[in-house]
Amino acid sequence: MRMAGRVVHRALARAHEMARAGMTTLELDRIVYDTYTSAGGQGLFKWYPTYEPGKGFPGNTCISVNDEVVHGIPGGRVLKDGDVVSVDCGIRLGGYCGDSATTIAIGNVAPESQRLLRITQETLELAIREIRPGRKWSDVARKMQEHVESNGMSCVREFVGHGIGTSMHEDPKVPNFVSDDFKKRGDFYLQAGMTIAVEPMVVLGNFEVAVLDDHWTVVTKDNTPAAHFEHTIAVTATGADVLTDGR
Repeated sequence: MRMAGRVVHRALARAHEMARAGMTTLELDRIVYDTYTSAGGQGLFKWYPTYEPGKGFPGNTCISVNDEVVHGIPGGRVLKDGDVVSVDCGIRLGGYCGDSATTIAIGNVAPESQRLLRITQETLELAIREIRPGRKWSDVARKMQEHVESNGMSCVREFVGHGIGTSMHEDPKVPNFVSDDFKKRGDFYLQAGMTIAVEPMVVLGNFEVAVLDDHWTVVTKDNTPAAHFEHTIAVTATGADVLTDGR
């Protein structure tokens, strides 16, 4: 999984390096695709969940701009100065998966959007520090939610992180917030050997979202910008080992 994670990290680092105003999201998608395939990686998003050509998600990566939270479809949209662009990449290498996301500021981004990116990244870093065996996930998720909301922002509720291993989406569900339903039915204890994808999705305004007519792109209902950061993480005897940080 670390080998897969290195390739995902390389692909997202390339996206950071190359993303610029005037580029289409499809061009950015191709840069990420070429980076991971040249290293032997097999993309996990194209035609998900059926993997039948023409059915499922049509992009190699998810590229979501401004008020698009997740699952944005790469295409002819031209990036502009001031945009915030989330890039989500998942691959399989050697039978194991790596999944990671980052949000990129294009040019001169508004101060509130810069702050949104910072708080979202801090929320992921906070979760990594809190991970250790024997800890209930709801305790970690509560701290994530508190950090976001204390800064006047919101955690998206409809989409959460997940277990990951030989498949991209495995049990358990790994939310970035706490709900009564999760505490009753989904809460779990972290254990050494678990591998999970933790991915805070944070919006500047209200947490309510909608899915566009393309059946994939998720947007904020109040049109405020969103940010998305994600790492694949192994739980070890002493804490967290991030598998998608390039080491």
